[in-house]
Amino acid sequence: MGTHIDQDGPQGSGEAVAGPVPTNVVGLSPVFTDPLWRIAVRLTPVEADLLRTAPLRRLHFVAHGGASTLSTLQSYSRLEHTLGVLALVAHFCPEDELLRVAALLHDIGHLPLSHTLEGISGLDHHAIGLRLLRSDPIQSALERHGFSAEAVATALGVRPPSPLTNRSGLLNLDHLDSYVRSGRAAGRLPVDPAVILSRLDLRESAVSADRGTAAALVDLVCAEARLHTSWDNVGPASVVRRLAGRLLDDTTLTPDRLARMTDPQLWSAFDSCAATRAESAMIRYELHRLRVTAGRAPGDRPGWDFSLRKIYRSAPLVEGQRIEGAAPELAAELDALASLSTTFRVWWG
Repeated sequence: MGTHIDQDGPQGSGEAVAGPVPTNVVGLSPVFTDPLWRIAVRLTPVEADLLRTAPLRRLHFVAHGGASTLSTLQSYSRLEHTLGVLALVAHFCPEDELLRVAALLHDIGHLPLSHTLEGISGLDHHAIGLRLLRSDPIQSALERHGFSAEAVATALGVRPPSPLTNRSGLLNLDHLDSYVRSGRAAGRLPVDPAVILSRLDLRESAVSADRGTAAALVDLVCAEARLHTSWDNVGPASVVRRLAGRLLDDTTLTPDRLARMTDPQLWSAFDSCAATRAESAMIRYELHRLRVTAGRAPGDRPGWDFSLRKIYRSAPLVEGQRIEGAAPELAAELDALASLSTTFRVWWG
């Protein structure tokens, strides 16, 4: 006769044995492993505390890819990106507790659908993020662990340059995660991210790579720029911005309330407003009807004009040297992105 094991409790009592249930939920588990970079991060007390706050949790319901999540498979959240940036900072600067905290908080000001609505009614995610830093629950969580909101704000500023926020045209850790994460989602990442990571270091507060890895990163930067200037992004982004403008014009919704919505709340608001309901359904279920051409069109053509705010094209260092001198052919690829059209005409066919 075999041995009978009753999983409900000892001696077949039917009662469950009391004990902890395992979890990998970030903020409950003391360690998380980023699935892209495969970096294991042991969370500090302040990091665990911050990950339990509403501004951080909200990012789980904001698409990193913005409106292009409607037309592509870039459906990962801004929280996934945030945790990826934390993992990179923890990898390169494990003892820099302030920079790690800044990595966690660098995107808390993002609007619903991330960059898609940036600039509407003057809304700026950097300014919103700084306000959130200086108010509860973020400020009190920081102070409980001996951090000041002002110190974090300084770490997120342009000066002094840091590997997180370096804005001198060189590749920083924030953009590195964006390019690689987007490349994986789009199926255009030929190299394992962990292999890429093993070939990188930091110089001048910027990402530096060997020549071959730099070429792979430049390919990702160029592919991302082409995505942003493609129908896949321009079409849905232009419609969603129109819908948001109508929502602000036709309802009592304020820009500040719009800025703190999640993506599901934004779509619910579109569906609840007579001025946006029909086109909101069209952009989700009849996306194939959109037409996009580059450049501005004569005023008598149906549709609307749309302009991109910017194209990102930050460059890695090559063996610690500026790309213009170390790999001019790669610099030329990045320079060629300036020829991409940033103005478009969009209409429903």
